[in-house]
This record gives sequence, structure tokens and C-alpha cells, in this order.
Amino acid sequence: MGSKAAIVSSVADQGVAAFTNIIVLVVAARLSTAAGFSVFSMVYMIFTVLLGVGVSYVGQALVLERGTERVRAACRSAATFTAVASTVIGLTMAVGLGLADGATAHGLAVLGLVLPIVLTQDGLRYCFSALRLPHYALVGDTVRLLVAVPALAVQPHGAGPQRLIAVWGLSALPALLVAAGLLWPRVRGAELDLRKFLRRGHLGQRFVVEFGVGNATSQLAVVGLGLFAAPLAVGALRGATTLFGPMNVLFNSATAFGPPLLNRVRGADSKVRATAVLAVALAWVAAVWTIVLLLLPDHVGRQLLGDTWAASSGLLAASGSQYAGIALGTSALLTLRVLQPKATLPIQVVFSLASVVFMLAGYRVDGVYGAAWGLCLGSALKAAALWLRIAAVRRGPAAAAGRQAPGGTGEAVIAGSSAGPR
Repeated sequence: MGSKAAIVSSVADQGVAAFTNIIVLVVAARLSTAAGFSVFSMVYMIFTVLLGVGVSYVGQALVLERGTERVRAACRSAATFTAVASTVIGLTMAVGLGLADGATAHGLAVLGLVLPIVLTQDGLRYCFSALRLPHYALVGDTVRLLVAVPALAVQPHGAGPQRLIAVWGLSALPALLVAAGLLWPRVRGAELDLRKFLRRGHLGQRFVVEFGVGNATSQLAVVGLGLFAAPLAVGALRGATTLFGPMNVLFNSATAFGPPLLNRVRGADSKVRATAVLAVALAWVAAVWTIVLLLLPDHVGRQLLGDTWAASSGLLAASGSQYAGIALGTSALLTLRVLQPKATLPIQVVFSLASVVFMLAGYRVDGVYGAAWGLCLGSALKAAALWLRIAAVRRGPAAAAGRQAPGGTGEAVIAGSSAGPR
């Protein structure tokens, strides 16, 4: 596809995926009590951690591949590895947590049963990105939307989180079959190599570390906040971020499909200028969307989030400011992924851990509102550090070295995928 057509298809696909994510959370909030949605939110956040690990380990490395035959082999291997690994992890979760006590444990056991379906379906989107066939990803995600929304909508009011998780997961099966049918003719006969994912030095291992100390750390901290301090805080934070779903469209498009498109831009300086413009545009959109949400009437908010709206509405200013910081940071991460993939890890470690400290300190000072502003501060500082690193790369010989590094031919926000910010 041409660059413009690829961009349109990529953004449309992320729009469909993000809209599906929004609808899932909105319907779950409307069907559940506040306590039930808190359990659903904690399980869903753990899913996003697992999804982020898979995207980092397989998807982020996959979209940096170059060469027709190499990409075909990488896509076939990535799809197969995702299916096998998610099945092993899912069955382990189902067996290990099925006998435990508590609604959250039971919800995680159900998640384990549907994990191979949802992770593999999302993973195929990155195969289509690497093959420069984003319109195929759009077809699969459209099927996902058309099946998931009616399946959840017919559930009775008061449905438990375990039931909603099961329906949500099984609704991805038709989309998985469609996407697999579209992918197979493009990778048939390509080399299958699963051992490369287990070899030392696989680029995805570094990306997983970045995700672990970055996005996953803050997500697990929020889950811990719900388990040990205030369960309703998780539902409030998740409800607020759900309303920023349209921003996820843009962020996920940048992280999932940006590297192949940015590689078409000649010269490091031109790449930096392109992503700088993207950063400003995304931050401006985040600010406008925050104003729209702040002006939303209460009765409309209650129609969207049900009982959760009362707590989530007070977090909109903090969440909107955080998303502006995420916009700047996402563009910076995209730039470094192309210029020098190994340059982001130290920044991710330091400022992601700082974000957790800020969140916990904010919660201690002012409850869930303070926690939201703490996350905002962490995102802003990380974005500033990343752009300073880009400036250093441009001044030194690191840019040339990065272009020769493995994967250099090519945060995520809470991990570029259909699950949205993490």
C-alpha cells in the first residue's frame, strides 16, 4: 500500500480496536455494580499487562523486520509462538486460580481460559502491520467489534465479572478465524522458527524489560492499590481512562504502525521533525478532548459509566493532563525506537518507577485524586527525559550507530494494542 493509504487504514483499524475497548468497558460498567466493575477492571488490567508483554516481546520486534522473505517468516513464527505461549500461560492461570477463593481469582481463572483467543487475535494485527497490510487488520477488528458489542449487550443487568470476561473473550474467536484466514496465504511456505524467541539477544527481550519497568509497573501498582487499599479506586481510574479511548486510537496507531512508515522518511533530522510535529498534534488533541469531557453533563456521564461516573468524573482533569504527557512521550519513544532502539531502557526504568512513587504518594496525600495527579507528573517527566535523550542522540554519533544496530531499521502507552493505555 502507499503511505497515505497505509496511514488511513492503520488509524481506522486502531479506531475500531479502541472503540471496541471503550464499548467493552462502558457496557461492563453499565451492567455491573460499582464493586463488580472494580473486579472486572482489576482482571482487565492484568490482561493488559499480559497483552503488553506479548506485544513487547513479539509485536514490537516484528514491526522492525525488513525484507520480504524475512518479514513473511517472522510473521508466521510470531503468530505461532503467540498461540503456543498464550495457551500455556492461560491454562496455568485457569488451573492455578480456579480453586482459589475470591471473585478476582475466579475472574482471572476465566481470563486464562480465553487468553489464547484474545492474545493471538491481537497479535495478528502486528503481522499485518509488518506485511504492510493494515486493511486486513481492519477487517479482523471490525469483525471483533460486530460480535463483541451484541454479545455483551444482551447480558442481564447485574451479570458477574466472570460471566462478562467469558463473553468478552469468546467474542474474539470469529475475528481470530477471519484474521488467520487472511494471514495464512501470505505466510504459507515461509520458514517457521520458534526457537529465535527463546534465544539470548532477541530484541523483544529488551522491549519486555522496558514494558515491565515502564507500563506494567504502574498497572500492577494500581492493581495492588485496589487489592490492599481501595478496590473502588481501580474502577474510578479505569473509568476515567476509558473516556479517553479516542486518544488510544492515535497512540496505538503511532506505536503499532509508526516504525514501518517512519522508515520511509529519509534522514534522522527529518524523522525527528516528523515525530515532533506528531507530539504537538497529539498533545493538542488530548487537551481538546479533556475540555469536551469536562463539559459533559452528569446525566450523559452516568449513561456511559453507570455508578462509576461519580468517582471517575473528578479525575478527568488529571487524566487529561496525563494523556497530554503520554502524547509527548509516545512520540519520543517512537523516535528512539527508529533511531536507537536500545536508548530508551534507562529512562523507562527511572521514570516509570518514579511514576509509581508519585502515584502512591499522591494517594496518601489526597486519595484517588492525588494518585491520578501523581501518574500525570510521572508521564510529564518521562516525556521530558525522552526528548532530551533524542537531542543528545542527534548531537552525537549515536544516531548513525543506532541505524546500524539490530532492529535499528525501524511506550507504547500503556502498550500499543487494542487494549488501550496501560
